[in-house]
Amino acid sequence: MSDVSIPELAAEMLAVGCRRVHVLAWRDLDDPDAGGSEVHADHFMSRWAAAGLEVTHRTSFAVGQPETAMRNGYRVVRRGSRYSVFPRTVMAETVQQGRYDAMVEIWNGVPWFSPVWCHRPRINFLHHVHGPMWDQILPGPLASFGRVLEARLAPPFYRRTLTVTPSDATRDELLHLGFRPDRTLAVNNGVEEMFQPGGVRADVPTVVCVGRLAPVKRQDQLIEAAVVAKRRVPDLQLVIVGDGPLRPVLEAHIAGHHAHDWIHLAGKLSHEELIALYQRAWLVSSASLAEGWGLTLTEAAACGTPAVATDINGHRSSVVDGVTGVLAPLERLGDTMADVLLDRGRREVLAANALARARTLTWEASATGVLKALHGEVLARRQRR
Repeated sequence: MSDVSIPELAAEMLAVGCRRVHVLAWRDLDDPDAGGSEVHADHFMSRWAAAGLEVTHRTSFAVGQPETAMRNGYRVVRRGSRYSVFPRTVMAETVQQGRYDAMVEIWNGVPWFSPVWCHRPRINFLHHVHGPMWDQILPGPLASFGRVLEARLAPPFYRRTLTVTPSDATRDELLHLGFRPDRTLAVNNGVEEMFQPGGVRADVPTVVCVGRLAPVKRQDQLIEAAVVAKRRVPDLQLVIVGDGPLRPVLEAHIAGHHAHDWIHLAGKLSHEELIALYQRAWLVSSASLAEGWGLTLTEAAACGTPAVATDINGHRSSVVDGVTGVLAPLERLGDTMADVLLDRGRREVLAANALARARTLTWEASATGVLKALHGEVLARRQRR
């Protein structure tokens, strides 16, 4: 079944009466704060819908978006705030008798506890363990509760649930939390086909960082690392792409280092502009505290640009250390960046390896892997009955 396709899996599910699939997620792709998790969900939901499954995406209200909408063949239902979405969705799916045949729960920090109330075939998708991120997301007491909820309270409820994650590194973390090895599966993320090599490298050493400007991404620490690197690479340029609440902090850091001439906050870019920037860059970088995958690093790799990033679980999945890029502790990030920028031969080998690996990562394969997991649960439930 290794070469099975999404249409084949969907046809088998439809044949046993599994047509309506509900996907629960904290946010959806049109949310202003949408990121890699939302991109991932859109990829698998749109492909499943194209194969004939009726997919409904239940999520929280997004500013400027209608309560219900159609996107890429699947239905989006937005109800409740960032917090009330959890009880409202559970109410809709249970007391109000939500009509569905199977479910995907996307656990993004706060779980939906679907094992307690959902008695239909289901899987759980968990991008990463938040761990140290809680201190960045919530104030002290709530951050402590978040850690306890994620690491101690919730896992016992999910140990019989098939849990899918995008990386072997995150799978190892889940096993450490007590998830069962036979019920925890890693399915790699993909890379958009539009990310391709091309263009001409910039004349000067250029490093790009892409992502929401938020504390957990630590672009302020990346700026400090770039300042260290520039002592050895005088013509270094750093371009930070994205927007978010950390922008005033970054502007202050840039002003404090008198670095407006070589550190640029580019804001949000179009796909075409982003691809061109990846192609021009010498390196892509991230100082993130935690990631589920590190999607921007594989996007850049697909454009032939290697990475120098912090040595965290999510980055260990998107970067093969020493092969497609280099991972380093935060305190060594600046020196590591300079090492690679100053070694053209090493950089070219990393770039070639990054491109080769990126070509093996497709969203079709990722969406197929997740559907195989749900398909297996649907057929197992039918056999038990």
